[in-house]
Amino acid sequence: MHIEINLGEGVQHSETLDGFIHRKLGPVERRFGDRLTRIEVFFKDVNGGKGGIDKACTMEARPAGIDPVAVEAQDEDPYKAAKQAADKLDRALEHRTARADRRG
Repeated sequence: MHIEINLGEGVQHSETLDGFIHRKLGPVERRFGDRLTRIEVFFKDVNGGKGGIDKACTMEARPAGIDPVAVEAQDEDPYKAAKQAADKLDRALEHRTARADRRG
């Protein structure tokens, strides 16, 4: 499974952030990796230079055979936003794949 990280204006790229995202998506990959083709991660600075809760992290998973699953989280810290989004993505994929499995 491929993880693609896209950083918008106002979010600094670093190998540390990349590694953090890969670690947080590790459980998702272990649970659903055989069903996923890729996960795309998008960051953006919602408020520009105003500060506050302004880092948005959107994660979109591409499961084979069903529609993409997207979640978003916001925090002033991009690491916290990424952790929250990864947790949401895990729950959303669990729900979506269970529903798809029931349909057959």
